[in-house]
Amino acid sequence: MKLVTLLSFLLFGVFSLNAQTKPATDNDIAKFLKFTNDNYDMGKITNGKPIEYNVDVQNISNSNITLDNVIVSCGCTTPKYTKNIVLTPGAHTIITLGFNGAAIGPFSKSATLFFSGNLVKPVSFHGEGVQ
Repeated sequence: MKLVTLLSFLLFGVFSLNAQTKPATDNDIAKFLKFTNDNYDMGKITNGKPIEYNVDVQNISNSNITLDNVIVSCGCTTPKYTKNIVLTPGAHTIITLGFNGAAIGPFSKSATLFFSGNLVKPVSFHGEGVQ
C-alpha cells in the first residue's frame, strides 16, 4: 500500500511539473510590454545617500495586462508600485526602485517584475558608490 501511495505522489509531481508553463522570454515580452530604464546607470552616488529611479512600463499589446508583483534581489532595494494594476492597451505604469546607497565601489542590483500571462521581466541598475 505504501508503494502505491508513493508512486501516486511521484506521478502527480511529474504531471504537475509538465502542466506548468515557462515564463515568457524577453522576445515574447517585447511583443506585449515596452520598458524604459530597465537597465539603469545611476552613475556615481554618495555612500549612504538613498536614491530612486523609475522604470516606465507601457502595454503595447491589444489585451489588458496586470502587474502582479515586484521582487527585489536584496533588502537594500525597495520597490514602489501599484500591485495588481491593470494596464489597458497603451497604458503606462511607473515602478520606482530605491537603493539605500550602502555601497563603496561598483554595485549592481536587480528586481524581477511579474505580469499576468506568465510574463516575467528582470530589470537592473548599477553604479558606483563614492565617499
